[in-house]
Amino acid sequence: MSNLKKFLGLLVFMVLLSGCKSKETVNARKPNVLWIVAEDLSPFMGCYGDSVNTGHTPVIDKLANDGVLFTRAYATAPVCSASRSALITGVMQTTTGTHNHRSSRTTDGVIVPKELRINLPNGMKTIPELMKDAGYFVFNSGKDDYNFHYDRKALYEVGNEKDYKPGMNGWQGNKAVNYMSVTDGVWSARKDKNQPWFGQVQIMGGKKDAKYVREGEKLADNDVPLPSYFPNIPSQRKAWTEHYNANRGSDVTVEKIVKQLEADGELENTIIFFFSDHGSNSSLRHKQFCYEGGMLVPLMIKGNHPAIQAGTVSDDLVSLLDISATTLAMGGVSLSKYLDGQDLLAKEYKAPKYVVGARDRCDYTIDRIRTVVSKDYRYIRNYFPERPMLQAGYRDNKPIVKDFKKLHEEGKLTSYQEEHWFGTRPTEELYNLKADPEQINNLAAKSKYSSILLEHRKELENWIEKTDDKGQYPEVATQLKATYDMWKDRPRFRDAKVNPEYDQFKKK
Repeated sequence: MSNLKKFLGLLVFMVLLSGCKSKETVNARKPNVLWIVAEDLSPFMGCYGDSVNTGHTPVIDKLANDGVLFTRAYATAPVCSASRSALITGVMQTTTGTHNHRSSRTTDGVIVPKELRINLPNGMKTIPELMKDAGYFVFNSGKDDYNFHYDRKALYEVGNEKDYKPGMNGWQGNKAVNYMSVTDGVWSARKDKNQPWFGQVQIMGGKKDAKYVREGEKLADNDVPLPSYFPNIPSQRKAWTEHYNANRGSDVTVEKIVKQLEADGELENTIIFFFSDHGSNSSLRHKQFCYEGGMLVPLMIKGNHPAIQAGTVSDDLVSLLDISATTLAMGGVSLSKYLDGQDLLAKEYKAPKYVVGARDRCDYTIDRIRTVVSKDYRYIRNYFPERPMLQAGYRDNKPIVKDFKKLHEEGKLTSYQEEHWFGTRPTEELYNLKADPEQINNLAAKSKYSSILLEHRKELENWIEKTDDKGQYPEVATQLKATYDMWKDRPRFRDAKVNPEYDQFKKK
């Protein structure tokens, strides 16, 4: 009888131990991580207090309410490829030499020749590669747009073209076969359904999502007031309102993704990051420029994580590079010292005092702008002040540019608009973001703000020296020649007064 009791006691203990281990296994399972990456989308959303779109972005608002909303999240660059090159490595694009828009590229379907390749530093891996090393199934159903030499198959396990060869990188970049799908080439493609996954799903945001606005909710061109830095003309009103509609349409595309996650039983164990690569493309002062409109992006994180408390709103300064670091931490990856971001959810997280941003060559327009944002101020340094805001650029065929230039020729712009868009730019700009949200009143020359100006200037200068900002060096001739060859026969380039750096390639 005594032996029987011992046996039964041992059996009960083993059962309890087994249950404990089973529970531990469930608790130890790594979370799935999904990046929903919007193209060119400024946060004109209800959760950001936008009065026009309050009540018209319910799905995005719910993501924010169910997780952590960051009100001061900033891109590293106001243009796609530079921003995405930083995001996917976790390192500022100016450090890796990937700062010039659409570089390390060649003709579609061709391997980039050695003389055009930009290689990442030895020992540096992309976020997808590091997550794969940590046991994750990895995919990207959107575009890459990376300004460095890479093998897409090493980053993403599915979604690659059949004829893709390592090193191919066309002018528009590589993208998934099932572009923007949420049913093919995504989480459902993994063989082991218990394997955690890390994925990128793209939505078109400011570029095309305006067409998805829910029935009866589309704004008319005159429904939204224009900022004072734009002339009040039909083409500008249409472009400005379009971005409000794009936010409403993006809400529909995000809803589609969330519903698919839920239908596939993946939502509960998935951490969702929703953000954009930079600000609005339909505004001439947002994309490609370093004002708030180009740099400020939406960011929210939602999911089952002890540090994600529903309804949390953070006003800390955040860089998209923090998304890279936070993602790696969620995957159990040890954070390398070369990473520029922080784990936003770590106990030791410390909010930065400044966030730096950079703009360099965009398409064929050569410029160099650096910016530092702090709690109350934005500082901008223009390294080519003699080149006006509306120097020759890729949008010159659009009505917003043509109509703008016509008013300039006719002398019908306000004095501010004339000077801001067509005059010599100030070498330094300083704006009080609370008192002057449109950033029109430049404080840089006012003695009252000299100490604040000096503080931000020193921060930028120290950062340039510390990181060896590659933008301080001229772009190598082979890269610039490739850009010239792509654009030289297009009228908007051929017939324009383009930057003198291209003179070396013109036949004399």
